[in-house]
Amino acid sequence: MFRPMRRIKQLLPDEDAREVLRTAWRGVLAVLGDDDYPYTVPLDFLYDEESGHLFFHGASEGHKVDAIRRCDKVSFCVMDEGVHAHGDWTLTFRSVVIFGRMHKVEDRERALKYVRLLGAKYYPTQQELDDEMEKAASRVACYVLIPEHMTCKRVHEQ
Repeated sequence: MFRPMRRIKQLLPDEDAREVLRTAWRGVLAVLGDDDYPYTVPLDFLYDEESGHLFFHGASEGHKVDAIRRCDKVSFCVMDEGVHAHGDWTLTFRSVVIFGRMHKVEDRERALKYVRLLGAKYYPTQQELDDEMEKAASRVACYVLIPEHMTCKRVHEQ
């Protein structure tokens, strides 16, 4: 069902993919938008290593949400920061591309659990996270991406 990676020599093991997902700050979600135009949006995310799922926070309405309701098939791309080899101006980085299905987490307790964990990744202090949760928790939604196919590759810019 999913195409094999064309540049197979650049393919990295799943452990590299999990490391990128554990350490990267943001990724880009692609959905099938209005009039079947692709719609991409950069998002903060949380990778739950136990389940292998990715969690996102957001509003309960908007372009992204409408697209997910129409078609739950999505793609998510994440890159690490990359490195410059000594004396090389080009960047070498790892990228992960995930294909899967995304839906809203309807169980409110579960949704808030993952929104809080996601917030802990980004907020500098527990107090700031608690303050934000108190202000916004009642209106925040949580979405989960359940991967069906994932690849990780090393990219060397040329």
